[in-house]
Amino acid sequence: MRRRYIALLGIVVAGMAGCANTAPIPSRAPVTSETTYTAVHPYYLEFCALSEIEKKPGYGADIRGGVGGHSTIYLNGVCRAGDGYPEVALCTDNPADNGVGLSVNAHFANANWVPIPGRDFFYHGDLKPGEALTRQIYDATKAHAERLHIYDAIRFHDRVFDDMPHGYTRDAFKYEVSIATDYAIGYGRDQLCARVPVSAAQMTRIVDYLNELNRPYRDGQAEYEWSVLTDNCIHVAHNALNSIGFWPPWPTHQFVLFAAFDFPVPKNEFVNIMRRANDMPIEDMLAVWNNVPARRALLTGDGLPTREGAIATFGRVVRENALYNTDLQLIFYDEPTLGHYEGWYRQILGQPRYSDLRSNFQYFGAMYARIDAERQPLTWWLANHPDLARQPDFPKFYTRYYDAVAHEAAFIAGAPAAAFMASAPAAALN
Repeated sequence: MRRRYIALLGIVVAGMAGCANTAPIPSRAPVTSETTYTAVHPYYLEFCALSEIEKKPGYGADIRGGVGGHSTIYLNGVCRAGDGYPEVALCTDNPADNGVGLSVNAHFANANWVPIPGRDFFYHGDLKPGEALTRQIYDATKAHAERLHIYDAIRFHDRVFDDMPHGYTRDAFKYEVSIATDYAIGYGRDQLCARVPVSAAQMTRIVDYLNELNRPYRDGQAEYEWSVLTDNCIHVAHNALNSIGFWPPWPTHQFVLFAAFDFPVPKNEFVNIMRRANDMPIEDMLAVWNNVPARRALLTGDGLPTREGAIATFGRVVRENALYNTDLQLIFYDEPTLGHYEGWYRQILGQPRYSDLRSNFQYFGAMYARIDAERQPLTWWLANHPDLARQPDFPKFYTRYYDAVAHEAAFIAGAPAAAFMASAPAAALN
């Protein structure tokens, strides 16, 4: 019987709600280069919603995944650390040019996530741009991953090996069932990615959160059991962003009936991150005040969760592909008649400010100018909103709000952002 190594999240979702999949992944990625982006934002978290995976039969393990897909995180400016067990730290040299991908997988028994060094290998394996994926490159990529010792300290659940084909060792089979899910993602999956720039201090908190997440499994206090409803790949990404005040936490291990009505789905989370980072109405100071996570982030010095630099990036599965089918789906979990995710998704695809960094900077620069021009003094707010006068934190919040706006406006006007704005052409997403 064919074993499905990737959880069939899509079947669960389809049975519970309407699914939207009519807006395709763009055929062309944004023109903002990695070098240009990291010159402006050397530290960033990139969440990727990944499509289903369908391996062609006849070579290696039979891998099929549901239309709910998978998700990963890439952390620029972060490197592997420690003695071989999954651990990460801020890179000591050239943070703009280094990074690590993280994948959560139901295979793992003694870790929640594993790190994959290098953006290119994480997303593209050993493929060069425009190159076809052959069996030879596929095998060479697995050998490369073994040389990186990705799974040396990782124990897989015994059930993973139940259908292991003849001729594999357990160690070799780890790399076979994980390719295009934990590493070399573009070999078998489309990618919808939401990139959120962070400071070095914020990235340090993300790193601390992630290392702490693995600690019980490393120490043998617990065994990791992935759950489609209560502890999956999206919980990790969502709560990593929560650690820097981006939004509220997403509890894990909830009672299953509660979790079933509010569980993470990769494509939804891509939209959620893009909207939180780009579309919160920060021009309305009262809206920011009334949003408790945003208020708390400002008061603790993390700034506004919505600010310039958060863009979408897109990747297509390798089209000339001897190993994987390339006509792939990725669905939403959405209410069938009143759901909004399809419309929000099309808006992200259709407006350049969501994917082109220069357009994004122009949009936020104009917004910051409007906020400054329409600023009212604190005394005006206290006189016209008596309820705010009774809030002891409001004067501090008021100051932090306008300080954050001024800081981001100065960032856009300064180097290297100013040089980027002056030299880079705006790109339309077609």
